[in-house]
Amino acid sequence: MLHCLQQLSLTATTNCSSPSLEGTFMNLDAVEVQKGANYALARFYLFSYESLWAGGLADDNTASSQPSPTVNLSRAYTLAVQTSSYREIWSKVHHEVPSDLSVEEAQVEVQEEPLQLEDILEPNHECVQEALLHIKPEALNQLIAKYMDDSEQTTRLCISLSQSVKQARILYAPICRLLDVLPLDMESAGHSLSQAQCNWAFDIFLQFDCLSNPFPIHDTHSFNDMRHCYFQLKHELDLLLHKSRSKVQLLRHATKGSVVCLVAATIGVVITAVVIASHAFVALVAAPICAACVPSKMAKEELVHLVQLDVATKGIFFLHNHLETVNCLVGRLYDAVEYYKQLVRFALERGKDRYPIQEVVKQLHRKHSNFLEELLGLEEHLCLCFTAINKARGHLLDYLLHQNQDPD
Repeated sequence: MLHCLQQLSLTATTNCSSPSLEGTFMNLDAVEVQKGANYALARFYLFSYESLWAGGLADDNTASSQPSPTVNLSRAYTLAVQTSSYREIWSKVHHEVPSDLSVEEAQVEVQEEPLQLEDILEPNHECVQEALLHIKPEALNQLIAKYMDDSEQTTRLCISLSQSVKQARILYAPICRLLDVLPLDMESAGHSLSQAQCNWAFDIFLQFDCLSNPFPIHDTHSFNDMRHCYFQLKHELDLLLHKSRSKVQLLRHATKGSVVCLVAATIGVVITAVVIASHAFVALVAAPICAACVPSKMAKEELVHLVQLDVATKGIFFLHNHLETVNCLVGRLYDAVEYYKQLVRFALERGKDRYPIQEVVKQLHRKHSNFLEELLGLEEHLCLCFTAINKARGHLLDYLLHQNQDPD
C-alpha cells in the first residue's frame, strides 16, 4: 500500500516551447492525462482502504480472517465528509471572502485573517505537554510524544496549504468571471470573440501571469519526515495491539476457568454442607467468587485499553493515507496553475490577436470544472487531515492518561 502510493508522487513537468498552437495544447493535454490517472489511483487506494477499515472494534475474534466488505468509494467519501467533527473543522477553516473585491483586496483580507494553529489543533499544545510530563520512560511513549510534536508540524503545513487554496481561488477568480461570460463553444455558437472581449481577456491573462503560483513546488512541502514518524508509531501500536488482544483472550479463558471452579466448589459445598459449620461454607464459596471476579475485571480494563489502541492505530493509518492524497493533489494543482500560465503566455506573446486568445479561452473552458473540483478535493482532504490528526491525538492522550492511572 505504502509503496503504491509513493509511486504516485507527481514529477511530470510541462514543456511548451513549440511555437505551434495545436502542438502546444496536445503536449499539455498528454501531461494532464497522465497526472489524472495518478490522482484517480491515489483516491482509489485511499477510499478502498478506508472502506475496509470503516467498521469499529468488535470482539477479539475479529482478528481472524473474515470476508472483506464490498468497497463503495463514493459512500466512503460521503460518510467521511458528513461527520460532525469534519463539519466543525470545515467551518473553522473556511472564511468567505466577498466576491466583489479586487484580487489585491482579496489577498490582503486573506492575509489579515490567517488560520492559527490553536484554532484547529485538539487537544491543544498545553494539555498534551502536561500529560507528557508524567509518562513512563518507554519506547512507545517516546514515539507518542514525537507524534504529538510532528502532528503539530503537520497541522501547520496543512494550514499553509489551506491558505494556498484560498490564494488560488483569488488568483483564478478573474478567469472564472471571464469564462462565465464568454460562450463555451464559440465555433458552434456561430461567432467568434469581439475585439472588446479579446482586450478584456488579454488584460485578465496579463494579471494572471503577473501573480505567482500559490502552491509549493514539488517536494518543498514534503511530508516524508512526518510519514516516517507515523509509520514507526503505527508499527509499535500494531505490536501492542496484538499483545493486548492476546492478554484479553488469556484473561477471558482464566475467567471461564474460574467459573468452572466456582461451580464445582459450590456442588462440593452443597454435598458437605450438612456436616460443615456455616462459617466454613462462607469461606469455601467466597474464595472461588474472588478468583472469578479478578480475571473478569482485568479483562474489562484490558478491553478498554484495546479499544483505545485500536482506534488510535486506525487514526494513524487514515492520517498517513490522507497525507499521501494531499501530497498528490498539491502536485496536481501546482502543475495545473503552471499549465494555465503557459496557456496565457502563449496568448500574451502574440498580443491581442483574436485567434490565439480565442483558442486559449476554449482550452481554459475545457479544464475549468476539473480545476475547481481539484481545489475542492484538496480543501476536503485538508479538513480530513485535521480531523484525523485531532482524533489520533485525542485517543493517544487517553491512552497515556489511562496508562498513568494503572497501579503498575
